[in-house]
Amino acid sequence: MSDRTIVIVGSGQAGGWAAQTLRHEGFDGRVVLIGNEPHRPYERPPLSKAVLAGEAHVETTYLQKPEAFDALKLDWRPDVSATRIDRTARQLHLSRGEPLRYDSLILCTGGRARRPGIPGSDLHGVFALRSIADAAALGAALVSGKRLLVVGGGWIGLEVAATARKKGLDVTVVEVQSRLCERTVPAEISAYLLRLHTAHGVQVELDVGVEQLTQGPGEALTATLRDGRTLVCDLVLFGIGLIANDELAREAGLACEGGVLVDSQCRSSDPDILAAGDVAVWHCDWATRRMRLESWQNAQEQGIAAARAALGIKVNHQPLPWFWSDQYDVNLQIFGVPTPKHQVVVRGDVHSNSFVMFFLEADRVAAALGPNAARDLRFARRLIERRTSVDPRQLADLQAPLSKL
Repeated sequence: MSDRTIVIVGSGQAGGWAAQTLRHEGFDGRVVLIGNEPHRPYERPPLSKAVLAGEAHVETTYLQKPEAFDALKLDWRPDVSATRIDRTARQLHLSRGEPLRYDSLILCTGGRARRPGIPGSDLHGVFALRSIADAAALGAALVSGKRLLVVGGGWIGLEVAATARKKGLDVTVVEVQSRLCERTVPAEISAYLLRLHTAHGVQVELDVGVEQLTQGPGEALTATLRDGRTLVCDLVLFGIGLIANDELAREAGLACEGGVLVDSQCRSSDPDILAAGDVAVWHCDWATRRMRLESWQNAQEQGIAAARAALGIKVNHQPLPWFWSDQYDVNLQIFGVPTPKHQVVVRGDVHSNSFVMFFLEADRVAAALGPNAARDLRFARRLIERRTSVDPRQLADLQAPLSKL
């Protein structure tokens, strides 16, 4: 039996997959899994959709059933936080209990919902959505007929807006940028999302932010916008991005840049410390730049890669970025990283509910995205990964099967 100890900080999806992978790869040493929540490792995407809507129980988000989790024989520490890394002694200090000595340390500390520094952001009825506890609190408050203000027109904000509309709430989305999801999708997709939400009765306000929140009689909230207008609502959700939980790493002297810098082996500037998931920043060959990828896919795959690397298995974590969002009856998927420099080819009608946008570098597809086009996007993914030369006219021709390309 191995006498090595591998400690994983963070029991979200990345941490859960790292722990499971260590055992599946045959590691029989000590595995300590530390989580600052009471829950076993779970997936976050359902929190803004099925769980928030009350259509799925929290238990469905757990990575493993209780018996499978127990079979991993982990030293599981729920409701415990890591407070300090002593790299010289290879010890991890905790919020309670004795320090832990480690041979390898895997940081899967994720991130926290960004909160704006505006007056009233801590009032009753103001929410963020990141954890099971957040979803439970917000879900209980989403009562038909109430008025919800969503601050932030990114993915989490739009998914909550869609869920709230399905539950019968009046919804307004306020976005400081000039279009929805401006940082991640082209203008055509922003316009599509605007039409989608407007058609479902959401009021969308662009190019304006919230300056302050106040609470009056009856617990109603008033949001004062930067242009002087006011909006009265019952609930506010802030969906304005994520802050990487890299404080533990920075205080230990690890190289960080809006997250823990790692190589394709998931190793930080200290070879005994690895990082994975929402907290990790690495050079993505597909994007030709450093990035921190907040996605279900990356949390899983990088957690697996970090565990293997900790065992001395050679890995090269360079997955094609993949992201999806479910809103109303729409499933929108993105493969790769679209940029303004790409040549855009559209397959189908961007005013319909199913089309694909291809983003080309020379004669190769670098990225693809679209709503309700899962089959075409599967073929698009193969074109990207295989770096296949393509004829743009064939990509746009609905009569030319992508499978033939």
